[in-house]
Amino acid sequence: MASFKFKNVYLKDSSTISSKNEKINTKFTINNFFDGEKTSENTEIKMQKIVLKDMIKNYPIDLMISGDLSNQIGISNKAASDFPISHMGHYSACATYTEGLITASSILSSSTIKNVLVTVSSHNLQVERTFRYPIEYGSPRRTTQHFTATGAVSSLVTKEITPIKLEGCTIGKVVDYGIKDANNMGAIMAPSAATTLLEHLKDFKRDVSYYDIILTGDLGKLGSELFREILFRNDITLKNHVDAGAELITDKKLTDQGASGPICLPLYLVEKILKEKKYKKILMIGTGSLQNQTITNQKNTLPSVSHAVSLEVN
Repeated sequence: MASFKFKNVYLKDSSTISSKNEKINTKFTINNFFDGEKTSENTEIKMQKIVLKDMIKNYPIDLMISGDLSNQIGISNKAASDFPISHMGHYSACATYTEGLITASSILSSSTIKNVLVTVSSHNLQVERTFRYPIEYGSPRRTTQHFTATGAVSSLVTKEITPIKLEGCTIGKVVDYGIKDANNMGAIMAPSAATTLLEHLKDFKRDVSYYDIILTGDLGKLGSELFREILFRNDITLKNHVDAGAELITDKKLTDQGASGPICLPLYLVEKILKEKKYKKILMIGTGSLQNQTITNQKNTLPSVSHAVSLEVN
């Protein structure tokens, strides 16, 4: 597995937006799932544009990297078309944010580029319709099913020295444990999250106690239990783990598992973990269930990938 350290790369600032379902304070908030737009896709495009404009007005940007869960990342491409800035589209499902950070940090470490924006988004109505059932259909929700978070996050990765250093990463392997149920993403993603963490610790010769917190993206409650169980069977007892998705949405009327989506990890990181200022060494593990409509409908098994990025906070 590919693990390496970055060279003088930092996280400087982020802009966030969410709906009222996510139990966290964000810079911007939409009033409802449509927020004046005719479609959920247009609402998600709008959210990306809001956080992008907020960052671009304050910083000179050399490159944008963005991704979402829509077909062929159409949301990100449409939003990016409003800005005359070089753009790379990424898709790694709910691991897209960490993948974007890895790409941005690698480019900054080896080029004259100084500032890169990493942006992700998701929208509940758009994602639920694509991968499960439209909300309007009224299908009963399974106890293993997540509730897709709605919002967008844009983060500035820079060569400028800041208190938050992007220290290193582990690029995950695609793992397929033979699970076919798209409504059980925690079980799909837990094996890849554990594989990436084990490889990260091995490659960097570290123990889990090296980190103040290990933050996964959206394993949910069941996925988190499976994640810790796999690690326990590998002689690791994990006591410093928090799952962003499980913390982001806790309303039992919506889900028993928590939130899912590429915004879970960065929303919780930016608006909770970094603002608490008590964690100095942070390991983020973005967790992605790599499914699409065709693969799911053909009853294929569903693979997953998880990418890890470590932060050092002064």
